[in-house]
Amino acid sequence: MTQKAASFPAHVRLREPAEFKRVFAKAQRSSDKYFTVLAIVNELDYPRLGLAIAKKNVKRAVDRNKIKRSARESFRLQQHVISPIDIVVMARREAAVANSKTLQISLDNHWLKLSKRCVTCS
Repeated sequence: MTQKAASFPAHVRLREPAEFKRVFAKAQRSSDKYFTVLAIVNELDYPRLGLAIAKKNVKRAVDRNKIKRSARESFRLQQHVISPIDIVVMARREAAVANSKTLQISLDNHWLKLSKRCVTCS
């Protein structure tokens, strides 16, 4: 895999409030002990990721940043197998105490589950 193929450039991120609002409005949902992940089919040729890690659920900034790093890394490595969907990741309280490997395994399962579910809904 080349450096460019496994990158995380700005165009694969959800950044505008309207993009997040669209996902929250009518999303497919996948949940487990660590995350709630929302996804909706987009009209682009690639998936995009947005992070909504609430201070209410994960108090310490260091823990929120660890969760965000894990989510970005998991997405970066799996983006070539994810169908073109917009994804928003929300963390649960248990994610703050989990190790990075556990978080990445959980997220990898969410990516695959939502890719399959969103393709069949579109």
